[in-house]
Amino acid sequence: MARLLVVDDEDTVRGLLADALRFAGFEVATAASGDEAVRGAAEDPPDLILLDVMLPGMDGFEVVRRLRAGRRDVPVLFLSARDAPEDKVNGLTLGGDDYVTKPFHLPELVARIRAVLRRAEGGGLTVGDLTLDPLDQVVSRGGERVRLSPTEFRLLHCLLAHAGQTVPKQRILEEVWRYDFAGDTSIVDTYISYLRRKVDTAEPKLIHTVHGVGYVLRVPRR
Repeated sequence: MARLLVVDDEDTVRGLLADALRFAGFEVATAASGDEAVRGAAEDPPDLILLDVMLPGMDGFEVVRRLRAGRRDVPVLFLSARDAPEDKVNGLTLGGDDYVTKPFHLPELVARIRAVLRRAEGGGLTVGDLTLDPLDQVVSRGGERVRLSPTEFRLLHCLLAHAGQTVPKQRILEEVWRYDFAGDTSIVDTYISYLRRKVDTAEPKLIHTVHGVGYVLRVPRR
């Protein structure tokens, strides 16, 4: 059971979110300020911090700065009403692992928490005969090594981390390119085509288009 630290200064939001995450199977601790978050991460390190940006005193960005300065590599998922592209860029550049804007859909939030936890564990990701080892930066399909560019590797990692789920193009931009890219999702389509030529030449095809939304990586249903 992964242990989460939920940091939000609004009592109602913090309580409801903590209850929902406990129901989803997580152990949850809470903090109402940036100071409490830094202290809690030091005294009883969580597996992941769910961190609001707009906190009294020390804001969420400063919390991450202090954690990273103290060499604490606990994964951080920002959860904020601030949805400007520059806020997302700032949060991810400082060392955040994901950035979710309010209001959010709880099942999606839980899925993104689990994806961040999987990436933090550093374990290999596998779907069918396709395997990605994030530590050694090795990809293989059917036992044969596949050579990818750094961007292609990040894109495949994103799809594998969300295997079985449709990943919207906008989220792919945020996770792979780490910025909004001026809202132009054509770069995603271009790199998906590159990736398919390298990892999806054999049957069964694993990368599927969800028209008007994004992409999903899964073994085809029989």
